[in-house]
Amino acid sequence: MSTRPLRLLFASAEALPFSKTGGLADVASALPQSLAARGVDVRLLTIAYRDTLEKLQDRRQIAQLSVRGQEMRLWEGTVGAAGPTALRVWLLDCAPLYARSARPYANDEGHGYADNAWRFGCFSEAIAMLALGGVPDTAGWIPQVVHLNDWHTGLAAMHLRRAGTQNAPAVVFSIHNLAYQGVFSRDEFDALGLPPQEWNMQALEFYGGFSFMKAGLLYSDAIATVSPTYAREIQTPAFGERLEGVLRTRAAVLHGITNGIDTKTWDPATDPYLVNRYTADTAIEGRRANKLALQRAVGLRESADAPLFAFIGRLAEQKGADLLPGLDAQLERNGAQLFVLASGDEWLENVLAKWPARAAGRVAVHVGYDEGLSHRVESAADFLLMPSRFEPCGLNQMYSQRYGTIPVVRRTGGLADTVVDSGDDAGHQSIATGIFFNHADAGGIAYGVDRALGLIRDESRFRQVQQAGMATDFDWGLAAGEYLDLYAQVQRD
Repeated sequence: MSTRPLRLLFASAEALPFSKTGGLADVASALPQSLAARGVDVRLLTIAYRDTLEKLQDRRQIAQLSVRGQEMRLWEGTVGAAGPTALRVWLLDCAPLYARSARPYANDEGHGYADNAWRFGCFSEAIAMLALGGVPDTAGWIPQVVHLNDWHTGLAAMHLRRAGTQNAPAVVFSIHNLAYQGVFSRDEFDALGLPPQEWNMQALEFYGGFSFMKAGLLYSDAIATVSPTYAREIQTPAFGERLEGVLRTRAAVLHGITNGIDTKTWDPATDPYLVNRYTADTAIEGRRANKLALQRAVGLRESADAPLFAFIGRLAEQKGADLLPGLDAQLERNGAQLFVLASGDEWLENVLAKWPARAAGRVAVHVGYDEGLSHRVESAADFLLMPSRFEPCGLNQMYSQRYGTIPVVRRTGGLADTVVDSGDDAGHQSIATGIFFNHADAGGIAYGVDRALGLIRDESRFRQVQQAGMATDFDWGLAAGEYLDLYAQVQRD
C-alpha cells in the first residue's frame, strides 16, 4: 500500500463559504477540511455562482474546459487557515449557466431554473473530465477517489463507470436527502447526449423520466448516507422515495456515517456573533443574558423565565414546519414563546408571517436566512423544535446541544442517532441530551412540547440534560475517520 497521501476529489453543488441552501453546504465545507487536516490531498470542487469568486482566497485560473459547447474556467484557491493543511478549492466558472443568481438552484424569486438538467448535467460531466485527467492544465493531479454529493453530481458516476479506463478513480456517492432526486424528461436526457442504452428501468429511466440520483446509486463503488438510521429507513417504502428497491440491491455497499459539525465555527466560548460568550461552567448566566437580548431584538416579551422555543431551518412539510401554528394555544396557556428563523415554501412563509400579529410578544418570525441570528438563537433558546417527518441527519440539533439549547425532536433518521432521550430509562439519566416524540402530527409535537415544559420546571434535571448536551463531542473527527476507512476499501491503487 502506498504511503503517499490519498488524492481525493470532493464534488458538491454547494459549499460554504461560497453557497448554501441547506446542510449539504456545511458538510461540503467541514468534511474536506477535516480530511485535509488528516493529510488527505483533497480538492473541493464546487460551482461559482454569482458573487462567488471573490470569496476564494489567492485564486488563480488553472484550466479551461469545454463541456457540451459550454466554455468553462477552473479556478484554484484556498479557504480556511493558511498552511499545508489549508483546503484547496476548485471553482467551476461558467457565467451563462451558474452566475445568474447567488442561489444554486433557483432564481431570486425562488423558482427553479427550467434548465437545471442541463446546468447540473454539464457539472457532472465536468467532474468526470477532471477526475479522468482530461484537463491537462491541472498539473497532472488525478484523484484516486471521487466523492460525489447528492443528485447534482449523480451523472458523474455514470460517466466515470462508462469511461472504463484502468486508471479511473473509485467513486463514493453520498445521499444527503433522498427526496431531491433530479428527475427530468426524455428530451433533457437526449439533450445531454446520454447513451440511449441508459434509458431502461435497470439503468437511468425512472417512472417515465430519468434520475440523476439513480445514476449515483447504480454506478458508484460505495454509497454513503448521513446517519445509520437513515441508511436503514431509505430501504423501506416509507422513506425510500421509490428508490428503496435500488437501495436494497446495493445494501452491501450502503454505509450510514453520521455527520459532524464544525466545532470551531460553532463554539459558544468564542462565537463572534454572540452578545455574551460562555462555557459549560458559565452557561446559566451567559445564556440568560443572550435570551433577554434575543427577546428584545426580535420583539418577544423580555422574560428570562418564559420558556423559549425556537425553530431554525427550511419551511417545508418535510421539516414539520406546518405543525408549528397548531402550538399557539398550548404556548399561550403555558406562558411560553416561539421564535421562527426560516424560509422555504411560500404558503408556509405567508402563514407564519401573519402569526405574530395575533400573538404579540409571544411569537416572532424572521422569514429568511441569517447566519449570525441563527447562532444567537442557539445561544438563547431553551428548546429547539425539529418535528421532521424524515431527517437524513440534521445539524441544528447538534449545534443546539453544543450551545446548551435542548432539542425536542421526532425520533427519526439522524435525530435518533444524535440525541439521547430524557425519558424514564434510568440508564439514560446521566447522558440524556434531549426529548423525543414519535409522531409527526399535531399530537406528536404537542406531546414533545409538553415534555419540554415539564423538564424546564425541574431545574436540576434541566441543567443535567443541558450539561450532557454541551459535553457531547460532535466534531468531524469520528466521521472523517469512517470516510477514510471507506475510501481505503474502494480505492484501486
